[in-house]
Amino acid sequence: MATWRHTLASITLAASLLGLSGCSDNQAKLEAAQAQEISQYQRLAGERIAALGELLDKGEVRNATLIRHYSERIKAADPSLAPIVDALEKDGGRGPLYQNLERRLAESEDPNRFSDNSLRLAETENLYQAADPALYNDMLSDPLNALADMSGGTLPRVSAISREAEIAATGDDLGAGSQLIGNPAYGEWQTPSDGTSFWAWYGMYAMFSNLINRPVYYDTWAGRRHYSYYHDVGRYRYSSPRDLLRQQQVFTETKKRFDNQGKRFDSPYAKVRTGASGLSRQSQQAPTVAQAAKTSAQKLSAQKEGSEKQKFRSNYSKSGNYRKSSGSKRSFRRR
Repeated sequence: MATWRHTLASITLAASLLGLSGCSDNQAKLEAAQAQEISQYQRLAGERIAALGELLDKGEVRNATLIRHYSERIKAADPSLAPIVDALEKDGGRGPLYQNLERRLAESEDPNRFSDNSLRLAETENLYQAADPALYNDMLSDPLNALADMSGGTLPRVSAISREAEIAATGDDLGAGSQLIGNPAYGEWQTPSDGTSFWAWYGMYAMFSNLINRPVYYDTWAGRRHYSYYHDVGRYRYSSPRDLLRQQQVFTETKKRFDNQGKRFDSPYAKVRTGASGLSRQSQQAPTVAQAAKTSAQKLSAQKEGSEKQKFRSNYSKSGNYRKSSGSKRSFRRR
């Protein structure tokens, strides 16, 4: 009897070890396949980013050319706007927006910045799409339309309804540059001790504070924000994982504050703002921000079923060489 039990235990142990070995082999194969995909997307994204830079140099990206044209017109009409116009004009070439793509590509080379390969793969896929000239041209509509609004209506908006139509539809005017609020390329949400987050422009864009002429608080902006390409179409492609994590943190902190007060607070992306007009076919076929978020969540759930929610390693959120201008941020006092 003892011998039979011993034999049965041995068989059970052997089967368990074989099962573990099989799981280990499958996991190793998955990781190897993901690593290969990451390498391929990094190469393709690098080639696309380089080709995009050449197109910008040659003046073959339409909205980049218009940014330079609008900048010249505005500075000639109102020289006092030259500092902020010069800052936006950089996006007409290999400026901050383009440099962000290069930086993110370099960061994707370091696996220690990501908790697993699925998140790293998603970042390289987003970079490949972001460097598509048609999509990048659409992304430039935000700084271009900020310039259009600064012209007082003399220069038309591109790929978006007019400022007048937007104000009539929303009943609120956030001022010139409102398209750029919440875009990590131009500033960041700061949260003081009272928990009320507000928008602080990077130093080179600080003049927008004078044009908007009032502090922009996250809780009010979330419900009243206007359409922008970044927020309503391209956020997942033109944000780094660190940017998205910070945005989620600001939302979570604000919602918690509202919950404690017995009030409801919805994400600024709970509904897509209308206002796009004449976007490229690539942008029209791209998933919305809400759809992209849902798809991303489903992928993570399928790949990590039963595990805790994915988080980036702490060293990803540490301060690094993320773009800031050499100037200080323009901040507002708390309410």
